[in-house]
Amino acid sequence: MKRLYFKVSFILAGTFLIVSCSNDDNSVTNENVTKKEVIENYADIAYNNYKKAYDDAAVLENSITTFTSNPTDANFTFAKKKWKEARESYGTTEAFRFANGPIDDENGPEALMNAWPLDENFVDYVVGNLDAGIINATNTYPIISKELLTDLNENGGEKNISVGYHAIEFLLWGQDLTDPADNLPGQRPYTDYLVNGTAENQARRATYLNVCADLLTDHLQYMVNQWKPGGAYRTIFLALPENTALKNMYLGITTLVLAELPIERMNVALGNADQEDEHSCFSDYTHRDIYLNLKGVVNVYQGTYGSINGPSLADLVENADATIFNATATAETQALAKVAQILTPFDLAIAGGPSTAEGLKVQAAVLQLDDYGSNLLAGAAKIGILVNN
Repeated sequence: MKRLYFKVSFILAGTFLIVSCSNDDNSVTNENVTKKEVIENYADIAYNNYKKAYDDAAVLENSITTFTSNPTDANFTFAKKKWKEARESYGTTEAFRFANGPIDDENGPEALMNAWPLDENFVDYVVGNLDAGIINATNTYPIISKELLTDLNENGGEKNISVGYHAIEFLLWGQDLTDPADNLPGQRPYTDYLVNGTAENQARRATYLNVCADLLTDHLQYMVNQWKPGGAYRTIFLALPENTALKNMYLGITTLVLAELPIERMNVALGNADQEDEHSCFSDYTHRDIYLNLKGVVNVYQGTYGSINGPSLADLVENADATIFNATATAETQALAKVAQILTPFDLAIAGGPSTAEGLKVQAAVLQLDDYGSNLLAGAAKIGILVNN
Protein backbone atom coordinates (compact mmCIF):
# COMPACT_ATOMS: atom_id res chain seq x y z
CA MET A 1 0.00 0.00 0.00
CA LYS A 2 1.10 3.53 -0.62
CA ARG A 3 3.17 4.78 2.30
CA LEU A 4 2.06 7.54 4.64
CA TYR A 5 4.28 10.57 4.06
CA PHE A 6 3.75 12.06 7.49
CA LYS A 7 3.82 10.91 11.05
CA VAL A 8 0.54 9.41 12.15
CA SER A 9 1.07 10.83 15.59
CA PHE A 10 0.96 14.32 14.11
CA ILE A 11 -2.40 13.68 12.49
CA LEU A 12 -3.84 12.16 15.62
CA ALA A 13 -2.40 14.81 17.90
CA GLY A 14 -4.20 17.48 15.92
CA THR A 15 -7.52 15.73 16.26
CA PHE A 16 -10.10 16.46 18.94
CA LEU A 17 -9.71 14.34 22.05
CA ILE A 18 -11.69 14.20 25.27
CA VAL A 19 -9.32 13.06 27.99
CA SER A 20 -10.35 11.10 31.04
CA CYS A 21 -8.55 9.15 33.73
CA SER A 22 -7.20 5.79 32.66
CA ASN A 23 -9.03 2.67 33.78
CA ASP A 24 -7.11 -0.23 35.31
CA ASP A 25 -6.30 -2.97 32.82
CA ASN A 26 -8.45 -5.52 34.64
CA SER A 27 -11.44 -3.27 35.16
CA VAL A 28 -14.96 -4.21 34.11
CA THR A 29 -16.67 -1.31 32.38
CA ASN A 30 -20.09 -2.72 33.12
CA GLU A 31 -21.59 -5.95 34.29
CA ASN A 32 -21.79 -7.39 30.77
CA VAL A 33 -18.76 -6.34 28.69
CA THR A 34 -15.10 -6.45 29.69
CA LYS A 35 -12.05 -5.22 27.86
CA LYS A 36 -10.74 -8.77 27.73
CA GLU A 37 -13.87 -9.92 25.87
CA VAL A 38 -13.55 -7.05 23.39
CA ILE A 39 -9.92 -7.93 22.71
CA GLU A 40 -10.72 -11.61 22.20
CA ASN A 41 -13.55 -10.73 19.82
CA TYR A 42 -11.20 -8.52 17.79
CA ALA A 43 -8.81 -11.46 17.42
CA ASP A 44 -11.69 -13.62 16.19
CA ILE A 45 -12.66 -10.96 13.64
CA ALA A 46 -9.09 -10.63 12.39
CA TYR A 47 -8.76 -14.38 11.94
CA ASN A 48 -12.10 -14.79 10.19
CA ASN A 49 -11.55 -11.82 7.91
CA TYR A 50 -8.10 -12.99 6.81
CA LYS A 51 -9.42 -16.53 6.40
CA LYS A 52 -12.14 -15.25 4.07
CA ALA A 53 -9.58 -13.21 2.15
CA TYR A 54 -7.40 -16.31 1.81
CA ASP A 55 -10.32 -18.47 0.66
CA ASP A 56 -11.31 -15.92 -1.98
CA ALA A 57 -7.72 -15.53 -3.14
CA ALA A 58 -7.47 -19.31 -3.52
CA VAL A 59 -10.54 -19.23 -5.77
CA LEU A 60 -8.92 -16.39 -7.72
CA GLU A 61 -5.73 -18.43 -8.10
CA ASN A 62 -7.71 -21.40 -9.41
CA SER A 63 -9.54 -19.19 -11.91
CA ILE A 64 -6.22 -17.80 -13.13
CA THR A 65 -4.80 -21.30 -13.50
CA THR A 66 -7.86 -22.27 -15.51
CA PHE A 67 -7.48 -19.22 -17.75
CA THR A 68 -3.76 -19.58 -18.39
CA SER A 69 -4.24 -23.28 -19.13
CA ASN A 70 -7.10 -22.51 -21.50
CA PRO A 71 -6.96 -18.81 -22.44
CA THR A 72 -10.48 -18.11 -23.65
CA ASP A 73 -12.44 -14.89 -23.37
CA ALA A 74 -14.91 -16.57 -21.01
CA ASN A 75 -12.16 -17.79 -18.69
CA PHE A 76 -10.55 -14.34 -18.77
CA THR A 77 -13.83 -12.67 -17.79
CA PHE A 78 -14.32 -15.20 -15.00
CA ALA A 79 -10.83 -14.55 -13.59
CA LYS A 80 -11.55 -10.81 -13.50
CA LYS A 81 -14.80 -11.49 -11.68
CA LYS A 82 -12.92 -13.53 -9.08
CA TRP A 83 -10.37 -10.76 -8.64
CA LYS A 84 -13.17 -8.37 -7.68
CA GLU A 85 -14.60 -10.91 -5.26
CA ALA A 86 -11.18 -11.36 -3.68
CA ARG A 87 -10.89 -7.61 -3.21
CA GLU A 88 -14.19 -7.57 -1.33
CA SER A 89 -12.88 -9.68 1.53
CA TYR A 90 -9.40 -8.18 1.56
CA GLY A 91 -10.66 -4.60 1.67
CA THR A 92 -12.01 -4.87 5.20
CA THR A 93 -8.74 -6.35 6.51
CA GLU A 94 -7.16 -2.94 6.05
CA ALA A 95 -8.59 -2.07 9.48
CA PHE A 96 -5.88 -4.31 10.97
CA ARG A 97 -3.11 -2.22 9.44
CA PHE A 98 -1.18 0.36 11.47
CA ALA A 99 -2.04 -1.57 14.66
CA ASN A 100 1.45 -2.86 15.50
CA GLY A 101 0.37 -6.25 14.18
CA PRO A 102 1.87 -8.82 11.81
CA ILE A 103 0.56 -7.38 8.55
CA ASP A 104 3.09 -4.55 8.40
CA ASP A 105 5.78 -5.33 10.95
CA GLU A 106 9.34 -6.03 9.74
CA ASN A 107 8.28 -9.48 8.50
CA GLY A 108 4.84 -8.42 7.35
CA PRO A 109 3.71 -9.16 3.79
CA GLU A 110 1.61 -6.01 3.26
CA ALA A 111 3.92 -4.48 0.65
CA LEU A 112 3.82 -7.77 -1.27
CA MET A 113 0.02 -7.84 -1.33
CA ASN A 114 -1.49 -4.39 -1.60
CA ALA A 115 1.28 -1.96 -2.57
CA TRP A 116 0.31 0.85 -4.95
CA PRO A 117 0.40 2.87 -7.13
CA LEU A 118 1.94 0.52 -9.66
CA ASP A 119 4.16 1.67 -12.51
CA GLU A 120 2.87 -0.37 -15.42
CA ASN A 121 6.20 -0.07 -17.25
CA PHE A 122 7.81 -2.12 -14.51
CA VAL A 123 5.66 -5.18 -15.20
CA ASP A 124 4.58 -5.32 -18.84
CA TYR A 125 4.22 -3.49 -22.10
CA VAL A 126 2.45 -0.15 -22.23
CA VAL A 127 1.22 2.01 -25.07
CA GLY A 128 4.29 3.51 -26.69
CA ASN A 129 6.68 0.91 -25.27
CA LEU A 130 5.89 -2.65 -26.26
CA ASP A 131 9.16 -3.95 -24.81
CA ALA A 132 8.64 -2.56 -21.32
CA GLY A 133 8.55 -4.52 -18.11
CA ILE A 134 9.89 -7.65 -16.47
CA ILE A 135 7.74 -9.81 -18.73
CA ASN A 136 9.48 -8.56 -21.85
CA ALA A 137 13.00 -8.42 -20.35
CA THR A 138 13.81 -11.95 -21.46
CA ASN A 139 17.58 -11.54 -21.27
CA THR A 140 17.66 -9.74 -17.92
CA TYR A 141 15.13 -12.04 -16.27
CA PRO A 142 15.16 -15.32 -18.19
CA ILE A 143 13.19 -17.18 -15.49
CA ILE A 144 10.15 -15.70 -13.75
CA SER A 145 9.88 -17.15 -10.26
CA LYS A 146 8.47 -16.34 -6.83
CA GLU A 147 11.93 -15.43 -5.60
CA LEU A 148 12.58 -13.07 -8.51
CA LEU A 149 9.29 -11.19 -8.28
CA THR A 150 9.52 -10.94 -4.50
CA ASP A 151 13.03 -9.51 -4.73
CA LEU A 152 12.03 -7.03 -7.43
CA ASN A 153 9.04 -5.63 -5.53
CA GLU A 154 9.70 -1.93 -4.83
CA ASN A 155 13.29 -2.44 -6.02
CA GLY A 156 14.54 0.91 -7.27
CA GLY A 157 11.40 2.86 -6.44
CA GLU A 158 8.15 2.76 -4.50
CA LYS A 159 6.09 2.44 -7.68
CA ASN A 160 8.10 -0.55 -8.89
CA ILE A 161 5.41 -2.95 -7.74
CA SER A 162 5.92 -6.44 -9.11
CA VAL A 163 3.41 -8.54 -7.12
CA GLY A 164 0.13 -8.40 -5.23
CA TYR A 165 -3.47 -7.58 -6.01
CA HIS A 166 -2.62 -4.65 -8.24
CA ALA A 167 -0.02 -6.49 -10.31
CA ILE A 168 -2.67 -9.16 -10.92
CA GLU A 169 -5.20 -6.44 -11.67
CA PHE A 170 -2.92 -4.89 -14.30
CA LEU A 171 -2.27 -8.27 -15.91
CA LEU A 172 -6.02 -8.86 -16.16
CA TRP A 173 -7.25 -5.40 -17.21
CA GLY A 174 -4.22 -3.61 -18.60
CA GLN A 175 -3.91 0.16 -18.67
CA ASP A 176 -7.10 2.19 -18.31
CA LEU A 177 -6.67 4.47 -21.32
CA THR A 178 -10.29 5.40 -21.94
CA ASP A 179 -11.85 8.69 -20.93
CA PRO A 180 -13.42 8.49 -17.46
CA ALA A 181 -16.75 9.53 -19.02
CA ASP A 182 -16.72 6.29 -21.03
CA ASN A 183 -17.11 4.38 -17.75
CA LEU A 184 -14.78 1.62 -18.91
CA PRO A 185 -11.94 -0.13 -17.07
CA GLY A 186 -8.73 -1.25 -18.78
CA GLN A 187 -9.32 -3.10 -22.01
CA ARG A 188 -6.53 -5.68 -22.12
CA PRO A 189 -7.59 -8.43 -24.56
CA TYR A 190 -7.43 -12.07 -23.53
CA THR A 191 -5.44 -12.64 -26.72
CA ASP A 192 -2.40 -11.16 -24.93
CA TYR A 193 -2.11 -14.70 -23.55
CA LEU A 194 -2.45 -16.55 -26.85
CA VAL A 195 0.33 -17.93 -28.99
CA ASN A 196 0.67 -15.53 -31.93
CA GLY A 197 -1.87 -13.32 -30.15
CA THR A 198 -1.87 -9.57 -29.57
CA ALA A 199 1.35 -9.30 -27.52
CA GLU A 200 4.78 -10.86 -27.39
CA ASN A 201 5.94 -13.19 -24.60
CA GLN A 202 2.50 -14.57 -23.93
CA ALA A 203 3.85 -17.61 -22.07
CA ARG A 204 5.94 -15.43 -19.76
CA ARG A 205 2.88 -13.25 -19.12
CA ALA A 206 0.89 -16.32 -18.11
CA THR A 207 3.71 -17.52 -15.86
CA TYR A 208 3.96 -14.09 -14.26
CA LEU A 209 0.21 -14.02 -13.57
CA ASN A 210 0.30 -17.51 -12.04
CA VAL A 211 3.28 -16.66 -9.83
CA CYS A 212 1.55 -13.50 -8.56
CA ALA A 213 -1.60 -15.44 -7.70
CA ASP A 214 0.42 -18.13 -5.92
CA LEU A 215 2.35 -15.55 -3.89
CA LEU A 216 -0.87 -13.83 -2.89
CA THR A 217 -2.30 -16.97 -1.33
CA ASP A 218 1.05 -17.68 0.34
CA HIS A 219 1.02 -14.29 2.05
CA LEU A 220 -2.60 -14.50 3.08
CA GLN A 221 -1.98 -17.97 4.50
CA TYR A 222 0.76 -16.40 6.61
CA MET A 223 -1.74 -13.89 7.98
CA VAL A 224 -4.28 -16.62 8.71
CA ASN A 225 -1.63 -18.57 10.60
CA GLN A 226 -0.70 -15.52 12.64
CA TRP A 227 -4.29 -14.88 13.78
CA LYS A 228 -5.72 -18.39 14.05
CA PRO A 229 -6.45 -19.81 17.54
CA GLY A 230 -3.04 -20.60 18.97
CA GLY A 231 -1.33 -18.64 16.18
CA ALA A 232 1.94 -16.85 16.84
CA TYR A 233 0.70 -13.27 16.83
CA ARG A 234 -2.70 -14.02 18.32
CA THR A 235 -0.92 -15.51 21.35
CA ILE A 236 1.20 -12.36 21.70
CA PHE A 237 -1.77 -10.05 21.21
CA LEU A 238 -3.95 -11.76 23.82
CA ALA A 239 -1.11 -11.59 26.33
CA LEU A 240 -0.68 -7.81 26.00
CA PRO A 241 -1.87 -5.53 28.81
CA GLU A 242 -5.50 -4.83 28.02
CA ASN A 243 -5.05 -1.11 27.46
CA THR A 244 -2.11 -1.77 25.14
CA ALA A 245 -4.17 -4.15 23.02
CA LEU A 246 -7.06 -1.69 22.91
CA LYS A 247 -4.71 1.14 21.97
CA ASN A 248 -3.39 -0.95 19.07
CA MET A 249 -6.93 -1.64 17.92
CA TYR A 250 -7.77 2.05 17.99
CA LEU A 251 -4.48 3.02 16.37
CA GLY A 252 -5.29 0.81 13.40
CA ILE A 253 -8.79 2.07 12.75
CA THR A 254 -8.14 5.74 13.48
CA THR A 255 -5.01 5.87 11.30
CA LEU A 256 -6.98 4.33 8.45
CA VAL A 257 -10.03 6.58 8.78
CA LEU A 258 -8.17 9.81 9.60
CA ALA A 259 -5.09 9.55 7.42
CA GLU A 260 -4.55 6.70 4.98
CA LEU A 261 -8.05 6.48 3.50
CA PRO A 262 -9.11 10.13 3.22
CA ILE A 263 -5.70 11.62 2.50
CA GLU A 264 -3.60 9.08 0.62
CA ARG A 265 -6.40 7.18 -1.12
CA MET A 266 -8.89 9.94 -1.82
CA ASN A 267 -7.49 13.47 -1.54
CA VAL A 268 -4.30 12.82 -3.48
CA ALA A 269 -6.21 11.44 -6.46
CA LEU A 270 -8.79 14.22 -6.22
CA GLY A 271 -6.22 16.99 -5.96
CA ASN A 272 -4.28 15.66 -8.94
CA ALA A 273 -7.47 14.78 -10.85
CA ASP A 274 -5.55 11.75 -12.05
CA GLN A 275 -6.86 8.21 -12.26
CA GLU A 276 -3.26 6.96 -12.03
CA ASP A 277 -3.46 7.85 -8.33
CA GLU A 278 -6.49 5.63 -7.78
CA HIS A 279 -6.14 2.54 -5.64
CA SER A 280 -7.62 0.10 -8.20
CA CYS A 281 -7.22 2.17 -11.34
CA PHE A 282 -7.05 -0.63 -13.92
CA SER A 283 -10.35 -2.29 -12.97
CA ASP A 284 -12.20 0.89 -11.90
CA TYR A 285 -12.89 -0.75 -8.55
CA THR A 286 -11.64 2.06 -6.32
CA HIS A 287 -15.13 2.96 -5.12
CA ARG A 288 -15.36 -0.47 -3.51
CA ASP A 289 -11.90 -0.12 -1.98
CA ILE A 290 -13.01 3.07 -0.26
CA TYR A 291 -16.25 1.62 1.05
CA LEU A 292 -14.63 -1.64 2.19
CA ASN A 293 -11.86 0.15 4.05
CA LEU A 294 -14.47 2.18 5.92
CA LYS A 295 -16.54 -0.95 6.54
CA GLY A 296 -13.48 -2.60 8.06
CA VAL A 297 -13.25 0.25 10.57
CA VAL A 298 -16.95 -0.12 11.36
CA ASN A 299 -16.49 -3.87 11.82
CA VAL A 300 -13.72 -3.40 14.37
CA TYR A 301 -15.52 -0.67 16.28
CA GLN A 302 -18.83 -2.55 16.32
CA GLY A 303 -17.26 -5.97 16.97
CA THR A 304 -18.91 -7.54 13.95
CA TYR A 305 -17.83 -9.56 10.93
CA GLY A 306 -19.96 -12.07 9.04
CA SER A 307 -21.71 -14.16 11.68
CA ILE A 308 -19.62 -12.60 14.48
CA ASN A 309 -21.41 -10.06 16.64
CA GLY A 310 -19.56 -9.81 19.91
CA PRO A 311 -18.28 -7.49 22.63
CA SER A 312 -16.99 -4.31 21.04
CA LEU A 313 -15.25 -1.00 21.46
CA ALA A 314 -18.67 0.56 20.91
CA ASP A 315 -19.98 -1.33 23.93
CA LEU A 316 -17.17 0.00 26.09
CA VAL A 317 -17.77 3.55 24.90
CA GLU A 318 -21.53 3.33 25.36
CA ASN A 319 -21.11 2.33 28.98
CA ALA A 320 -18.50 5.02 29.59
CA ASP A 321 -20.19 7.99 27.92
CA ALA A 322 -23.55 7.83 26.15
CA THR A 323 -23.07 11.25 24.54
CA ILE A 324 -19.83 10.28 22.80
CA PHE A 325 -21.32 6.90 21.87
CA ASN A 326 -24.30 8.55 20.18
CA ALA A 327 -22.14 11.14 18.42
CA THR A 328 -19.90 8.37 17.07
CA ALA A 329 -22.90 6.38 15.85
CA THR A 330 -24.18 9.44 13.99
CA ALA A 331 -20.77 10.18 12.48
CA GLU A 332 -20.43 6.56 11.38
CA THR A 333 -23.82 6.56 9.66
CA GLN A 334 -23.04 9.81 7.90
CA ALA A 335 -19.60 8.60 6.81
CA LEU A 336 -21.13 5.54 5.16
CA ALA A 337 -23.74 7.74 3.50
CA LYS A 338 -21.21 10.29 2.20
CA VAL A 339 -18.98 7.57 0.76
CA ALA A 340 -22.04 6.03 -0.94
CA GLN A 341 -22.76 9.39 -2.60
CA ILE A 342 -19.40 9.48 -4.44
CA LEU A 343 -19.89 9.06 -8.16
CA THR A 344 -18.68 5.79 -9.63
CA PRO A 345 -16.33 4.99 -11.17
CA PHE A 346 -14.02 6.99 -8.92
CA ASP A 347 -11.94 8.23 -11.85
CA LEU A 348 -15.04 10.04 -13.10
CA ALA A 349 -15.67 11.56 -9.66
CA ILE A 350 -12.16 13.03 -9.54
CA ALA A 351 -11.79 13.89 -13.23
CA GLY A 352 -12.63 17.58 -12.82
CA GLY A 353 -10.70 18.10 -9.62
CA PRO A 354 -11.93 19.24 -6.21
CA SER A 355 -14.01 22.23 -7.30
CA THR A 356 -16.58 20.34 -9.40
CA ALA A 357 -19.90 19.09 -8.06
CA GLU A 358 -18.60 15.51 -7.98
CA GLY A 359 -15.28 16.58 -6.51
CA LEU A 360 -17.13 18.35 -3.74
CA LYS A 361 -18.87 15.06 -2.90
CA VAL A 362 -15.49 13.42 -2.49
CA GLN A 363 -14.41 16.29 -0.26
CA ALA A 364 -17.58 15.95 1.80
CA ALA A 365 -16.83 12.26 2.33
CA VAL A 366 -13.27 13.10 3.38
CA LEU A 367 -14.51 15.60 5.95
CA GLN A 368 -17.03 13.12 7.30
CA LEU A 369 -14.36 10.44 7.65
CA ASP A 370 -12.37 12.94 9.69
CA ASP A 371 -15.39 13.59 11.89
CA TYR A 372 -15.90 9.86 12.40
CA GLY A 373 -12.25 9.41 13.32
CA SER A 374 -12.37 12.32 15.75
CA ASN A 375 -15.31 10.75 17.52
CA LEU A 376 -13.54 7.38 17.66
CA LEU A 377 -10.61 9.06 19.38
CA ALA A 378 -12.93 10.83 21.82
CA GLY A 379 -14.54 7.51 22.70
CA ALA A 380 -11.14 5.91 23.16
CA ALA A 381 -10.19 8.62 25.66
CA LYS A 382 -13.40 7.99 27.60
CA ILE A 383 -12.35 4.37 28.20
CA GLY A 384 -8.84 5.40 29.18
CA ILE A 385 -7.06 4.91 25.84
CA LEU A 386 -5.00 7.88 24.61
CA VAL A 387 -4.15 6.80 21.09
CA ASN A 388 -1.55 9.46 20.33
CA ASN A 389 0.50 8.86 23.49
